[in-house]
Amino acid sequence: MSTKHKTGNKKKLRRQARAEAFAKGTTLAHAAPAKASDDDKSEPIRFCMMAKPIGPACNLRCEYCFYLEKEALLDRGDHRMNDEILEAYVREYIKSQPGNQPVAFHWQGGEPTLIGLDFYHKAIELQRRYAKGRRFTNTIQTNGTLLDDEWGRFLAKGNWMVGLSLDGPKEIHDKYRLDVHGNGSFDDVMRGLNILTKYKVEFNAMTCVTPASTAQPLAVYDFLKQAGAKFVQFMPIVERLPDDAAKELGLQLAVGIRSGEAVPSVHMTPWSVEPEAYGEFLCSVFDEWVRHDVGSFNVMNFEWALANYMGRPAGVCQFMPVCGRSPIIEYNGDVYACDHYVYPEYRLGNVLTDDLQEMMQSEKQCAFGQAKLDALPEHCRQCPVGPACWGECPKRRFLTTPDGQSGLNYLCAGYKRFFEHASPQLQIIAQLVQAGHPAARIMDSEILLIPRDTH
Repeated sequence: MSTKHKTGNKKKLRRQARAEAFAKGTTLAHAAPAKASDDDKSEPIRFCMMAKPIGPACNLRCEYCFYLEKEALLDRGDHRMNDEILEAYVREYIKSQPGNQPVAFHWQGGEPTLIGLDFYHKAIELQRRYAKGRRFTNTIQTNGTLLDDEWGRFLAKGNWMVGLSLDGPKEIHDKYRLDVHGNGSFDDVMRGLNILTKYKVEFNAMTCVTPASTAQPLAVYDFLKQAGAKFVQFMPIVERLPDDAAKELGLQLAVGIRSGEAVPSVHMTPWSVEPEAYGEFLCSVFDEWVRHDVGSFNVMNFEWALANYMGRPAGVCQFMPVCGRSPIIEYNGDVYACDHYVYPEYRLGNVLTDDLQEMMQSEKQCAFGQAKLDALPEHCRQCPVGPACWGECPKRRFLTTPDGQSGLNYLCAGYKRFFEHASPQLQIIAQLVQAGHPAARIMDSEILLIPRDTH
């Protein structure tokens, strides 16, 4: 038997094992971190922390933003991370990361550029001091409206990766991404994009998918390519109108539910994407990508799907069996289980008083991460595309399955449509990669399974 054939059999067996484990409710190599016992401290785990140096403060008022309202949960006053907390965060985060891999710092908001460049100059000085020769990287997620030449030079010099919030052409972007006066932000964002291009700063597009987007999938896709993005992530907007728990906290959107929690009634915001429409959006974009852009334009949604199909970790918590390794740290040093769960009950501690590894391996955080799998409905476990989806994000699991079980993801119909549609092409790409060929060979006419028609 050839080595190639043996490798193919191993991959096939691995996929079968994952599917069986999925149905049984186990996770093979993707298990949640075990809690340290009193007698035997667990080995350190890797986790990816997101920092909110200015809390929810932002110069825009995007209608669909789930984070602006969190100001109601924070102390009044200035929400800028002070020097003491910044130093503690940098020091403790570097110390908490095992191994010799680069330490990845991720700065988010609100709008993180509002805190000013001096803050990030201090952050880099501290990173150099505490890394002691170890490599580190920085990324920042920004709406781009405040970028100027000084920012461009700074980002380029430090090889920062920039995530730019850009939803597509002007009429789509400006539907929901508004400034404080209710005007569209597209022109200001494009000025920021031009700064990044001028200084050759690498950036990716964080593209929210709304009802405005799903009506024109190829217009969105083509625009992002022409804008110069090399990576794009499509993020579906899914938010419910406030429930009783949200009203008690003074919030305008429903709180994130516990995994498996029953939701008696569901009322969606008008900017939430329809599940079937989101599935069709992904299918249309996938067909265009697989015909023309594999290897030259990276759609992260498809990269994650391919990784799961090949039995590798997806690289993003939504499509992993368990979660709990993507905490956030607020401007005041408070650490929360997840960016989508910044609510009092999910607070883990504070970087000034608590150890990051102990927070991440705490019983509370381990239970939070493991519940993603444990509460997965039987309907999902029997789904043929289940191991590609893993039930997606627990925050969106507020529907009921056909047999009446709680915990079905709101986007289930869309994901099922997409994964069934993309599966034959993903299978070919997986076989090409496993055989040592570039994934771009999928675009060869003798391999491609779908018509090469262009729009």
